[in-house]
Amino acid sequence: MKKNPTSILAFLCVIAILAIIYATMMPQWVSKNEEALAEFSTERALSQVKIIAQKPHYVGSTNHELVANYLKLELNRIGLETTVQEGFTLNNKGLLVKSKNILARIKGTDHSKALLLLSHYDSAPHSFSKGASDDASGVATILEGIRAFLYAKQPHKNDIIILFSDAEELGLNGAALFVNQHPWAKDVGLVLNFEARGSSGPSYMLMETNKGNEALVKEFSNAKTKFPVSNSLMYSIYKMLPNDTDLTVFREQGNIQGFNFAFIDGHFNYHTQQDDIQHLNTTTLTHQGTYLMPLLKYFSNIDLNTTASTQDNVYFNVPFGFFISYPFSWVAPMTIIALGLLILFIFIGKAKRVISFREIFRGFVPLLGSLIISGLVTFLGWKILLEAYPQYNDLLNGFTYNGHAYIGAFVTLSIAICFAFYDHFSEGKITMNHFVAPLLLWIVINAFLANSLTGAGFLIIPVYFGIILFGIFVITQHYSLGLNLLFCIPALAIVAPFIIMFPVGLGLKILYGSAILTVLVFGLLLPIFGAFSKKGIWTMLFFSISIGFFVYAGIHSGYEHGKAKSNSLLYVYNANTNSALWTTYDVNLDDWTKSYLGQTNQKAVGLNSLPITSKYNSTFTYSAIAPNVAVPKPTVTFIKDSVVGNNRYLKIKISPNRKVNRYDIYANTKMTFYNFKANGVSTSGQIGNRLERDDSKILCYYVVGNEPLVLEFYINKSSIFDMDLIESSFDLMTNPLFKIKPRSDWMMPTPFVLNDAVLIQQKIKRYTAPLKPMETAPVKDSIIVAKDTLTPVVTPK
Repeated sequence: MKKNPTSILAFLCVIAILAIIYATMMPQWVSKNEEALAEFSTERALSQVKIIAQKPHYVGSTNHELVANYLKLELNRIGLETTVQEGFTLNNKGLLVKSKNILARIKGTDHSKALLLLSHYDSAPHSFSKGASDDASGVATILEGIRAFLYAKQPHKNDIIILFSDAEELGLNGAALFVNQHPWAKDVGLVLNFEARGSSGPSYMLMETNKGNEALVKEFSNAKTKFPVSNSLMYSIYKMLPNDTDLTVFREQGNIQGFNFAFIDGHFNYHTQQDDIQHLNTTTLTHQGTYLMPLLKYFSNIDLNTTASTQDNVYFNVPFGFFISYPFSWVAPMTIIALGLLILFIFIGKAKRVISFREIFRGFVPLLGSLIISGLVTFLGWKILLEAYPQYNDLLNGFTYNGHAYIGAFVTLSIAICFAFYDHFSEGKITMNHFVAPLLLWIVINAFLANSLTGAGFLIIPVYFGIILFGIFVITQHYSLGLNLLFCIPALAIVAPFIIMFPVGLGLKILYGSAILTVLVFGLLLPIFGAFSKKGIWTMLFFSISIGFFVYAGIHSGYEHGKAKSNSLLYVYNANTNSALWTTYDVNLDDWTKSYLGQTNQKAVGLNSLPITSKYNSTFTYSAIAPNVAVPKPTVTFIKDSVVGNNRYLKIKISPNRKVNRYDIYANTKMTFYNFKANGVSTSGQIGNRLERDDSKILCYYVVGNEPLVLEFYINKSSIFDMDLIESSFDLMTNPLFKIKPRSDWMMPTPFVLNDAVLIQQKIKRYTAPLKPMETAPVKDSIIVAKDTLTPVVTPK
C-alpha cells in the first residue's frame, strides 16, 4: 500500500477529472458581435433578449402585443414574410384563451415534411416576470440562428417553419391552436423546441415521441452537436412529472415528434420577477446556439419521414461531445452478463486465494451502513433545516438561493460518512474484496431498473468498468493507482452528474437521493478511496468541508436584492355579502404583508371553497378585513334561457366593467353540463357531449382586450342552477383605488399563483327586469318559454 502522498495525488486526480467533465459539458465561451455574420453570435442573440424582456409581456398585457409586433418586424427584417394565427382554444384543464401565434416559412427545394422551429413569446402571468430566460432566450436563439442560416445561404431540401407560439405559460394553448387548426401543421415532420425552466446551467436535450426513439437518437447523433447533454433516464423521469411544453401538444394532439432543449439551473428565478437579462447566463445561451445551428443544417436536409421508428434506444452523453446509444433490448442481457462476469471473477479469485467469501460479506457492512446513515441524516437534516429556516418555505419551486451550498454540504457529509465506515470496517489490503459489495448492489439496482425504468439502462456501463478492474486485479494480483483512476472515469462521467442534477431538477426535497447516490458512486470508486491510508483524517477533512458549506449556507440564508423574498397580497370583494378581505398565500408574513393582514395571523376563512388554479395547488393562508372599495362589478346577461324537452339551454354573457385579466367560473358539482362552449369553442379532445370535471371548477379564462366571456350549454331542466364567478385584475399595485405601497427591493411577487390582484366574487344570477305598468301579476321564479322561438320571457319576482 502507498502512503498518504499517493492518497492526496489520487484525490487531486479525481477532482481534476470532475473539473474536465464539467468544463466539457457545455461551452465555456461567449461568441461575440464580431463573429462572422454566417455564424451564431451569443451577443447578437442577447441583444434580442434585452429588447423582448424589457418588461413583463404576459397574455393580455400591452407589452405582449408590443413583443408580438416586434417579432413580426424582426422576421421581416431578415427577409421573411410573416403570418398571424389568432383564435380561442379551450384545453382539457378548462383553460380558455385567445392566442396569437407568429409564423414564417422558408421554402426548401423538396416538398416533403417540414422542420419546425418552436419557442413561445409570452411571459408568465401574476409574478410580473420579464421572461428573459423563459422564453425570450428561446425566441432569440431562433431569430439569431435563422438570421445566420439565411446569411450563409445554406442549401436545404425541407421547408423550415418558424412558430413563435402564444399562451404557453397558461396552458399550451397557442401550440394547440396551431396543431389543430393551422393548415401548415400537417406538413410538420419534426420540431425543435427551445425552452427554459431556470436561468443558467447546461441545456438538456429531451425527446418527445409517441413510439420508439431509435431513429431520433440516431439522427441526433449524426447531426454532430458539439456539446450534447442528454440521457434516456432524464426523459423517463420527465414523462412522470407534471411539466409539459408546447412540444407535448405536438406529440399528443398531432402525433408529431421532436426535441426539447431546456436549461434548469437557477430554478429559483423561474417565473419570477428575477427572470431578467441580468440573471440569464450567457454561456447557457451559447449552449442553446450550439444545438440549433448543426441541427438546423442537418434536419433541413434529411428525409424527416425516416425519423419515425418503433424501437427504443438507451442513450447518454460523455465528455468531449460523444453521444452513445444502444437498444433497450440490451439492458436486461447486459445486466445478466455483468452478474455472470462478476461471479466468474469471484471464483477465480477464490481459487487464487486473493478473494474471501467472508470478506465479501463483510464488505456489505460499511456499504449498507453508509447508505442508511447518509440517507437518514440528509432526509432528517433537510427537515430540520426547514424548521430552523422557515423562510425556505417561501420559495414554492423548492430550491433555495443557497441550494447549491446545501448540495455541497450533504454530499461532502455523505463522503465523510463513507470514509468513517470504511475506516472502521475495512482495510486497504482487503479493498478489492469489499469492492464486490457495491458491484453486486449496482447489478441489483440495474436489474430493477431494467423492468421499471428502462431509460436508466446505461447505468450498467460504469459497473462493467468496475467488474473489469476487479477481474484484472484477480488475474494479475496487481494494484495500480493509474489503472484504478482510468477505470473509475465512467462512474465520474456518467453517474456523478446526477448527484447535482437530481436536486436541481426535482428540488432540495430530493437531497437524500443525492446522498444515497454519492455513497453508490463512492462504492464504484472504492478501488481508489478504499486504498487511502489514514481514512480517519479524510473523514475529518470532508466533515470539515461539510461544516463549511453549512456555515456558508447559513450566512446566505437571508434575502437581498436579486435574491428576493416572494410574497403575495390580494384584495377580494364578495359581492354576495358586500364584504372585502385582504388575503395571502404566504406561510411566513413579513412587514409588508403584515401592514395589510395585521400582526396576528388570522386563518383565511371561506376563501378556499372555490379553488383557484395554481401550479402547486396553493391555497390562501391568512386574511384580514379590508375596506369596501367601489370596484365596478361585471355585468351578467342571460342571452338565452330556454327549455326543450328535458333540457334547459343557457347562453350567458359576462362583460367586464373595468380592465380585467382573468375569469374563474365554478358550478355546483351536482350540475351536469352538455354541449359546453366558451366563446364559441368546445374542450379540445373531448369525447362525447358531457363536460368532464374533477371539482367545482368549470374554466379559467385569460382575457385579451377585455373581450367578454360567453358560455353556452345544456343542463337538465330539473337541475338547480348554482354557478359562481371570480373576476380578477392584475393591477392591485397600480390601481389608484387602493394606493398599495411598493415592496422593498428585496421582495418580489410570489410566482405560480394569482397574485397582486383585485378579485370580485359573485353568484351568476339571471337579471330580473323591473315591474312595468299593465303587466300581469308576477309568477314567482318562473320561466315562460315562447312556443315557437324558444326565447324565454323573464318575469319579475
